Amino acid sequence: MATLSWSDLPPDLLVLVLECLPSLADRVRLRAVCHPWRSNARQHSRPPLLTLPDGTFLSIPDGEVIRMPVPKDARCCGSVDSWLFLMEIDGGCPLVNPFSRVTVELPKLGTVGCYNSFNVTSEHKPVIPSALDLSPDSLVALLILHDRRGSKVCICQPPIATDVSSARASWPFDDIAFFNGKLHGLGDRNKLFVIDMDYESDKPKITSIRCIISYGYGLRDLPQSVSREKVHKKREYLVECCGRLLRVRRFFQSDHPGRTSRYLKHHNTVGFDVFEAGMSANSGQWRKVNNLGGQALFVGRRSKSLPAVEHNGIQRDCIYFLRDYCPTKDPLRDSGMYNMRTGMITPLLSETVAVPQLHGGNWCPTWIFPYY
Repeated sequence: MATLSWSDLPPDLLVLVLECLPSLADRVRLRAVCHPWRSNARQHSRPPLLTLPDGTFLSIPDGEVIRMPVPKDARCCGSVDSWLFLMEIDGGCPLVNPFSRVTVELPKLGTVGCYNSFNVTSEHKPVIPSALDLSPDSLVALLILHDRRGSKVCICQPPIATDVSSARASWPFDDIAFFNGKLHGLGDRNKLFVIDMDYESDKPKITSIRCIISYGYGLRDLPQSVSREKVHKKREYLVECCGRLLRVRRFFQSDHPGRTSRYLKHHNTVGFDVFEAGMSANSGQWRKVNNLGGQALFVGRRSKSLPAVEHNGIQRDCIYFLRDYCPTKDPLRDSGMYNMRTGMITPLLSETVAVPQLHGGNWCPTWIFPYY
């Protein structure tokens, strides 16, 4: 009788083993046993980790604080899948994978005309068309939101900067996302843009920015959880979900009359709604959706959809959110899970889990989606 190796373990049994490993470290070790285990573990989606201001990571919903080696003197400004987007004092902005410890160097923002910085009022949202773990030379697009100065979209083929395009004053982007191989930008006044690029030359170039959607039904409606008697504000996200491009609107209101700062410092999230981008020639409009087809959304500086299945603890038709604006000492302030079916918001952590104690730090909260 032939001797079987560990790599011959059926995928279904491997999933059962993964379900019995609550520790991230143990899941990483299992994945390192052999290539088949690593490939099968990738298909076992788990909730993402949340970066904390002090450079540690928080597991949801069990509250486990995880420490991994990360570069010193750098600030996390965002993420893309299992990679952290870091800003260094000298202007460097590498993508670092804390699990594999691999680094992808990106051009310094100052070299491509982008405002650099440790300035906390700027937001940085990197996106990629394909996983860096599988395509290390993948194109990287970066949306930089400048306070009161509009936005810029930078594209590069690491480690060479290839182009930078400044969005026009009438086209400030709230978010960007790759969908069907094309880069899309979510603008104001209900507009969705396609950012066309020329790949024929050695250096991809942004050739045009064109509007493909500018209206839709139900956009003036508000979720039932939003009070009509109070002023509301909103942030918007662009997320690919099961072959659909979704626009997610997050609504805020304040319980402090007179404190209506545009920075949302005194506001809390009160509700969400979701619209699908109609891409057909006869559509070209936003259509409201009432469920996520068994998926869950994680929105923030990096937004992503994940399947909600019994073993991963992710709840279907729910939107997980964090405080991706106005830095605060409490990393979990204004974070939670919004249920699209009930309109209820619940905390990210279980009631029995204590909020982690922090010791300073300037990292921005963001989701990181490891494969383990």
